[in-house]
Amino acid sequence: MVGLYPGTFDPITFGHIDIVMRASRIFSKIVVVIADNPNKKNLFSIEERLDFAKECLKDYPNVEVIKHKGLVIDAVEITQASAIIRGLRALSDFEYEFQMAFTNRQLNDKIDTVFLMTSARYTNLSSSMVKQLSQFGGNVDKYVSPIVAEALKKKFE
Repeated sequence: MVGLYPGTFDPITFGHIDIVMRASRIFSKIVVVIADNPNKKNLFSIEERLDFAKECLKDYPNVEVIKHKGLVIDAVEITQASAIIRGLRALSDFEYEFQMAFTNRQLNDKIDTVFLMTSARYTNLSSSMVKQLSQFGGNVDKYVSPIVAEALKKKFE
């Protein structure tokens, strides 16, 4: 069974990796989809985000990382995924994710969404928080991999 884990991953954090690690024990294959959404102003290019994700997830043999521009439901069909994986940190995430799950289900009634709660230590972790912390000179080493931490430093120099 193939699980699709979509997101902008700008940048990928240990919280994202935690979700992938746990999902990789449930699904035979995980496809991490780096979304190219022109409506979002990303700090890193899609190629940079793709490279970060591939490097951070290289130790998971059943994980593939791709980029995709367009609807998640189209990526589901391209990859032949049977479920969309979404990580939840707090109750506030659930409302948005719940709406997205129903929208995706209306677009393709054969697709399910699987929600995984992040580990407790990542409950307050977000890519936005990591970028803001790095922007003001904070140490992000406990939130992102060394390659991402270094790239963040360079972006904000």
